[in-house]
Amino acid sequence: MTQEVSIPSTWRTTAPRYRLIGSKCSTCGELFFPPRNACLSCLMPTKNGFKFSGFGDVLSYTVIHAAPAGFQKEIPYIVGLVELEEGPRVTAQIVDIDPEDMVLSLQVQTTFRRYAAPPNSKSVITYGYKFIPRF
Repeated sequence: MTQEVSIPSTWRTTAPRYRLIGSKCSTCGELFFPPRNACLSCLMPTKNGFKFSGFGDVLSYTVIHAAPAGFQKEIPYIVGLVELEEGPRVTAQIVDIDPEDMVLSLQVQTTFRRYAAPPNSKSVITYGYKFIPRF
C-alpha cells in the first residue's frame, strides 16, 4: 500500500528537507536535525533555522537489495548513517557511488534529489537531501 503525502505536510517540512536546516539550543548550544522545540540535554527552548554545512562522514551503511514499494527500480542502493560536521547524525540514501566502492568513513556532502517516483499522477513528487561522495 502506498501512502499519499498531503500537500500541507509537504510544505511544512520543506525547509529542513530541502536545505538541511535544524535547530540550536538557546542555552547549551546543542544542535539538532531534524529541528526540535526543546533541547534533549538541558530541556531549554531551541531556535530553529540553523543551517548545517551538509558535509559529513559515513559511520555505517547497508546495501538494499529487496526494496519497498516505489524503490524497486533503484536496487541495489545504499542507505547510510552520516555524522554531520556539526555533530548530529542523519540517515539518508548515499548516491553516485557503486555499492562495491562504498567504505566506512567516506566523506560525503548533501545533494538535492527526488526521493521516489509518485505512485500516480495525483501524488505529490517529494524531493529532499541525499548524500554524494566528496572526492
